[in-house]
Amino acid sequence: MSPRQTTGAPLHVRWAGPASPRVRRSTISDQAQLSYYAYRLLGAVMPRVPPRLGYALFSRLGNLAHDKGTAARENVQDNLRHVLGPRADAARIEGVAREIFRNQARNYYDLFRVASLSSSEIERLVTLRGLENLDRGLAMGKGLIGVTAHFGNLDVVAQALALHKYPVTVVAEHLKPERLYQYVTSLRASKGIRIIPLDGFLRPLFRALRNNELVGLAADRNLTGTGTLIDFFGAPALLPDGYVQLALRTGATLVPFFSLRTPDNTFKAFVEPPIELEDTGNAQQDTRAGMARVVSVLEKFIGEHPEQWVMFQPVWKLPEPMDSSTASSANERS
Repeated sequence: MSPRQTTGAPLHVRWAGPASPRVRRSTISDQAQLSYYAYRLLGAVMPRVPPRLGYALFSRLGNLAHDKGTAARENVQDNLRHVLGPRADAARIEGVAREIFRNQARNYYDLFRVASLSSSEIERLVTLRGLENLDRGLAMGKGLIGVTAHFGNLDVVAQALALHKYPVTVVAEHLKPERLYQYVTSLRASKGIRIIPLDGFLRPLFRALRNNELVGLAADRNLTGTGTLIDFFGAPALLPDGYVQLALRTGATLVPFFSLRTPDNTFKAFVEPPIELEDTGNAQQDTRAGMARVVSVLEKFIGEHPEQWVMFQPVWKLPEPMDSSTASSANERS
């Protein structure tokens, strides 16, 4: 959300070659600092903006981001070609991609105002369905892993779980600079949710599960470069597998969880029945089997509401060492 800055003399331009690594690092640092100040400004202003105006404004920003964000738009469209299938024409893909950008912009508006929402406002905004599945999982006494996707809006919906007295710990990307991460965390944690960075120590996850609490993890974005290659909408994708490994290691119940934005910008949250995991002693096989069951639930929600899948990274782009033969053999095993 930070503006791009350019410098240079208007009349006498001298080519000096590529910028040095030090200059590039300085530019990135400057942009990160500008992002922090922009977030702080919006976090101060947006809670004062009525929702009707706020959503309209951020929807326009979403349109602008779609039109200007070439790389992100191409990533979204590539993802949608897999989700919508070969019969989807360019106009269909373009329309859904634009709505994804608009929904993500609305998510930012919600983030900036979430700390100011009262408990009664959150209860009015969020309808929770399937809480009996949470209770059923927690009754096992070994904690519960709520596995989800970058889908709908969890910044508001997760607050509703906390207000229903479910202790929630969520793993999130470690934004830079550090004070931006700390500020965004303060917004998301305003109603009692615990946030831990993905690149930090994961001991709090084990502690939360030992205390029979709820841990939230995403299954659709690979931030570490590791994972398992598995069939996703008919093509191999390298997806994170840590949530299945954690469940197998701790005995925690694995439950898919999704939120859905409705046309009036309220939310429905769906807690699916627990996923039955196999523990045959073959870790790789058991992990793949558990992932396949979760992926089928992801395909259901994303397939029904592709405009709500706010994923801006190319999901099906495989790392260089993984050639087509590797992908094909992994696909056959799944």
